[in-house]
Amino acid sequence: MAQSKFQKQKSSSVGLIINRVQSLFVGILKIWTIPIVLMLSVASGFTTYYGLSHFITDWIALVITVAIQSIIVICSLEIAGIHWKANRFRYFTALLSLLVALSASVSFSYFKFYEISQQDSIHINRLNEIRINVRTYLNDTIQLKATILRQQRDELEKVALEVSKAYLGTHPEMAKNYKDQIGEGPIWQHYHNLHEAKKQRYQQLEQEFKTLETHVFELQQSLTLLDTATDLEKAYFNFRNNFQKVQGHINQLSSRFGQSLSSPPLLLSYKELTREVTPSLAMWQSFSLFAFICAAMVDFFTTLLSYRLEFSAPGPLTKEEEELIFECILQFTEFRINKNDELEMVIEKTDLEKARRYSDWSRMFAVGLLLNRGFLRKIDERTVEFAPNIYPIIAEKIGEKLMQRKEMRGNHGAK
Repeated sequence: MAQSKFQKQKSSSVGLIINRVQSLFVGILKIWTIPIVLMLSVASGFTTYYGLSHFITDWIALVITVAIQSIIVICSLEIAGIHWKANRFRYFTALLSLLVALSASVSFSYFKFYEISQQDSIHINRLNEIRINVRTYLNDTIQLKATILRQQRDELEKVALEVSKAYLGTHPEMAKNYKDQIGEGPIWQHYHNLHEAKKQRYQQLEQEFKTLETHVFELQQSLTLLDTATDLEKAYFNFRNNFQKVQGHINQLSSRFGQSLSSPPLLLSYKELTREVTPSLAMWQSFSLFAFICAAMVDFFTTLLSYRLEFSAPGPLTKEEEELIFECILQFTEFRINKNDELEMVIEKTDLEKARRYSDWSRMFAVGLLLNRGFLRKIDERTVEFAPNIYPIIAEKIGEKLMQRKEMRGNHGAK
């Protein structure tokens, strides 16, 4: 018997230690939830402030950010303690405030994550746009070059034909006594000189186009180096200088030969090329799902942990209040476990109490006190549920009552 009793005490003490360790662990987790919520709020607040500061002054952005993050935490805590059937207006007001605050926080936080995730791609897109514009412009210059060379070649061939006719004596401008005479006459000399001049100009034109091709090659090379340049500013200015050389050469040729050319592209300045991303509708048009998920994830965890955070009452109950509340709760008769796994009780009068005109002012005062302190949660007009922080108080009172009964039984047995 003694050994059996010792084993029971030993198993009871082990179970008590496990229970205390588990309770301590759960308590530490609940306490640790508070700084986690605060850190998440600060992180979300930083990204929200960063987006807001692009539209308004810094101190106003800071005030609005603090208000937004406070509303998210407060409304999440309030919704956790409200049953929508108990007070629909209060519940939906808190829910609407939470949704508005979350929308504002996620929208302005999205810009920061969008900037981080899309900064490189935006820079690459700007370079690609420059490449496309320059390539289109160079294609137009190639067509211009071909048109000018073909035009000058046709004129050179035409003059060469005139020289040949003058030499054979079949040129229509020759006098009758010189016609059909083969040889180098004055008409031939005139067209021969004209042909040599045309030929010389054509060779000069070919030389100019070779110089233009050199400038184009330097332009393409400097454009390629923009991807790997260690000093981007120097490389970009070199590219712009090469482009201006090509543009100036082409303008001279087109104006000299009367050829029209499409307008050259307006290149970005270095500041425009390297400018930071600014909030605009463009960031929503080129929507980044990854940036949006990152922005929403922080606020989601803040809301979730705030909703799941069980906080203590504003002030502890005195011993007299605990005795009063315990005695008043014992006067209620209808208790059950609800879907939230919490103890639920009906606070309205029973039919018998209504028939006897029973005054329940004292116990309703106790219910109001517990609701005000956060020890009870209102479900609807006739029922409330116990909050987690009231169970230890009730358990202590029940334990005291059991001890008093044991003492009374011991005293009665001694007598």
